[in-house]
Amino acid sequence: MLQLNYIRDNKEEVLKRLAIRNLKDAESTINSIIELDNSRKAAQKQADDTKAEANTIARQIGDLMKSGKKEEAEKMKLRTGELKNTEKELDEKLKAIESEVHKLLLTVPNTPHLSIPNGKSSEDNQVVMEHGNKPSLHAGAKPHWELTTQYDIIDFELGVKLTGAGFPVYKGKGARLQRALINFFLDRAIAKGYNEVQPPILVNEDSGYGTGQLPDKEGQMYHATVDNLYLIPTAEVPVTNIYRDVILKESDFPIKNCGYTPCFRREAGSYGKDVRGLNRLHQFDKVEIVQIVHPQKSYEVLEDMKDYVASLLKELELPFRVLKLCGGDMGFASAWTYDLEVWSAAQQRWLEVSSVSNFETFQTNRLKCRFKDEKGKTQLAHSLNGSALALPRIVAALLENNQTEKGIKLPKVLVPYCGFEMID
Repeated sequence: MLQLNYIRDNKEEVLKRLAIRNLKDAESTINSIIELDNSRKAAQKQADDTKAEANTIARQIGDLMKSGKKEEAEKMKLRTGELKNTEKELDEKLKAIESEVHKLLLTVPNTPHLSIPNGKSSEDNQVVMEHGNKPSLHAGAKPHWELTTQYDIIDFELGVKLTGAGFPVYKGKGARLQRALINFFLDRAIAKGYNEVQPPILVNEDSGYGTGQLPDKEGQMYHATVDNLYLIPTAEVPVTNIYRDVILKESDFPIKNCGYTPCFRREAGSYGKDVRGLNRLHQFDKVEIVQIVHPQKSYEVLEDMKDYVASLLKELELPFRVLKLCGGDMGFASAWTYDLEVWSAAQQRWLEVSSVSNFETFQTNRLKCRFKDEKGKTQLAHSLNGSALALPRIVAALLENNQTEKGIKLPKVLVPYCGFEMID
């Protein structure tokens, strides 16, 4: 959530940065927020003046009572009653205005960094770099959803029987490959200095609001209505919320956490050929990296996190590219996002496997995640997160790109984790 003072003091910059997102009603919303805040300030001054007058009269009544002027004191008590009613009305007005301002602030997305390209869709994203050679497959090569059936490692139909579409069952070497990838990603994150945490996979509303999933993505989250809890769409939510309502020390930075969780997304409105097999699921496994850092370091950290995810893809021997997302394709809470995509040889297209984002103070303002600088002044920290990595499309690319006529040969780095070299 944007800071109200920042919006007031930097209106033109806010509108300039929001324009990168191609929003239709941004200026109207920003103007409404400022106008409401002006009304709040006027009401607050009136409330303060009323309370000051009431306090002055209270002292005068005391003096009159001491001097025996009871009639005059009684007359002034009538004025005190009027002022108390005014105070009550003004307090209610203030609460209503503050609530309305808060509701509007929740609808405003983060302001993109000024270097973000002004595009409308994924077609306008910038390719930052591309690594590796796209493999040439043998005649008769298959997409991963056929390979999983051929080698009996992932059962999509059984998942439909047990739960529904988008909830596959991993079997045999497929299950072991999942476990191997999770351990590989966690081990690499720990070696990079991340502290492993295992958070809950259900969160409360405060956690959803803290990282910006609510109210923006409410319809995409599974909601356990009886207890009013939400299944997490990513470990980013509980891991970042560890620092909700926390005041840190400057010496605490950088705070680096990683965590493995299953993730749950309704993916409402997703249809067609691009959702086949592992391309888009309702439940999937992911290792997440999260950092809370000093504001002056966050963009340096963003580059480091992006490069770290790229190093994982290099170890897995997967061709990949890095995209800088345009304003129209960025997430609600992000100020800058890199997407990393792997090449799917059988599908002949790129598959997103990671998003690495800098949220600046957007999340930490909601979270009230602050730190005291060397002068003792309290400031908002910056938060970042990245997928390192999401498993389904990694598995899809590994199966498709490494298929041979004799079976699927795994990259060397995974063999010690899997305990086998081939899926055959």
